[in-house]
Formats: sequence, structure tokens, C-alpha cells
Amino acid sequence: MSITLIVWMIFFFVCICNFSHADVGTASFYNPPYTPTACYGNDFSQFPSSNLFAAAGAGIWDNGASCGRQYLVRCISAAVPRTCIPGETIQVKIVDRAQTSVSRPTRGGVTMVLSNTAFRTIGRPPATSMNIELQQ
Repeated sequence: MSITLIVWMIFFFVCICNFSHADVGTASFYNPPYTPTACYGNDFSQFPSSNLFAAAGAGIWDNGASCGRQYLVRCISAAVPRTCIPGETIQVKIVDRAQTSVSRPTRGGVTMVLSNTAFRTIGRPPATSMNIELQQ
């Protein structure tokens, strides 16, 4: 192989690796009541007007440092066929901790527990959990 081809192959590999900054995890959902939250207590101004918010699972809780973080989230697969809504990506704000949320999630041990509105924006019923791609 020529040196030019090797340089181009390395360049291509580096570019491909740099475009992937997302993580893969799991999500379930929870329903009201959403307060009080571990991040902001009973302050209703914590919730975005879009109702696209979430509770952080143990993997992203970061001792409370995740409060207020914004994540881009999309459904990538689920046990129930045709759960994911193709092309839908949402931005959610972390407002709570999944392990201590007032309303219990539909499935424990997930990366993120989405508000009912957030979950239904990227996934269809009757699914109660999904595999997600998330990017801060």
C-alpha cells in the first residue's frame, strides 16, 4: 500500500471515531406526581414547558451533579416491536434521581427515567422500556 492510502485510512478512522460522542443506555418512564424532586424539591419552574424531562439513573446521577443537565435522547430498540418512533430525538432536562423519585418508574435499574410525555415522544405504547442513545 502506498503511504498516501495509509494516511487517508488513518484520517478516515480518526474522523469516524470523533463523530461518535453518544452513549447507549436504557430508559423507562414515570407518571405524575413528579414532585418533590431530588434536584429542586417542590419548585414547579424546574420543569420545561415541553414536559420533556427525566430522572437520572445510577449511571448518570453523578452524586447530584446531573441535576439540570440536558441530554439528547433517541430510541434505538426495544423488546416490543415497532416501539421506536423513527427520526425522533428529544432534549430532556434531568430534574430528579430515579432511585428516589416519588412516582416509581415502569422498570428499575435503567439509565434514565423519562417523563411520560418524553417517553411517548420517542416510543409507542405498550412498551414500558427501551434502549436509548443519549448525548449530553
